[in-house]
Amino acid sequence: MLAVAAGCGSPGVPEPPSLELARPVRDLKAFRKGDEVHLNWSVSTETTDHHIFRHAGAMQICRGLGQALHTCGTPVTEQTTPTLSDSQKSGKVHNHSAGRSPNPQASYTDHLSPTLEMQSPASNLVYAVNILNSYGKSAGLSNQVRVPSAPTLPAPSGFGAKLTSQGVNLTWTPVSVPPEIPKLRYAYRIYRRDGKTGNDSIAGEVPVMGTTTPNLLDTSFVWEETYDYRATVVTFIEDPSALEQVEGEDTSSLRIVAHDIFPPATPTGLEAAYSGPGQRPFVDLIWNASSEPDFAGYNVYRSETNSQVTKINNDLVKVPAFRDSSVVPGHKYSYSVTAVDVRGNESPASEKSSENVPAM
Repeated sequence: MLAVAAGCGSPGVPEPPSLELARPVRDLKAFRKGDEVHLNWSVSTETTDHHIFRHAGAMQICRGLGQALHTCGTPVTEQTTPTLSDSQKSGKVHNHSAGRSPNPQASYTDHLSPTLEMQSPASNLVYAVNILNSYGKSAGLSNQVRVPSAPTLPAPSGFGAKLTSQGVNLTWTPVSVPPEIPKLRYAYRIYRRDGKTGNDSIAGEVPVMGTTTPNLLDTSFVWEETYDYRATVVTFIEDPSALEQVEGEDTSSLRIVAHDIFPPATPTGLEAAYSGPGQRPFVDLIWNASSEPDFAGYNVYRSETNSQVTKINNDLVKVPAFRDSSVVPGHKYSYSVTAVDVRGNESPASEKSSENVPAM
């Protein structure tokens, strides 16, 4: 009797043939700057039934205006679909823990025409990606992303930056005022980039309309740091549900080293008053307080006729008052004060105030 070995070489349950439809893209992202919309996404490498996507066709870039896309229609362009290498095409797709390679990345830059921007300036452009197989079939559009369709303005010319004692003074030539469009308004936006961290922050915004000599004084920086400034024009789209915006192109950046060489303002209002009968003589000084944010203190100077000016305080005076107790009867003294900031910059001397100390 012959023994039959059960199960040896017996075929498994046959799998149905793959539909060869790529999984739709799930992570499409869009960013608009000026007249360019930058798209990027991860390309699907598996089919809807979890096999390696082997028979790739074209990859369509789809664009609509205002409404969500139901079909791609006439694509903006088509690209070749990147796929996994042949060494990776060996069966079903495995997860990352089993050594699967990251999905290929793809990108496209859509250059908008002024005609397209003006078709519906307060609306949105809608983008999607459609991956076809070699038979021209797909499993549907990717996630859809939106960017404003509003027109943008060119970067202002003549951009300049100058460090002053009050702050960084930024100036530029005004752009040509565009025709008025309902729901749209424009503003100059100034960016400041930190030289250490590379982080951008908005130094300020100035309306385009009604501004004939635009400028901005930036006072929110930190002294002794380095910054790069640039300007752009922002288009704001005012909608009842939200406020959208899109930036035009940037100017070239200008570097400012915020080294403080600027002294505080000269103190004013100095007055000297003698006191002494019945006690040791002294002269009291008072003046108007300094208001600079980086103020550190005052120096007090004294002189006599035909003598040199001498500083008579050891430490910075913190309040706008000082008592000189080292006076001598029968002498006349002239006083002045200066203001000093936290970096040691000292102002010019104030106007002098003189006082006689009577002989005893």
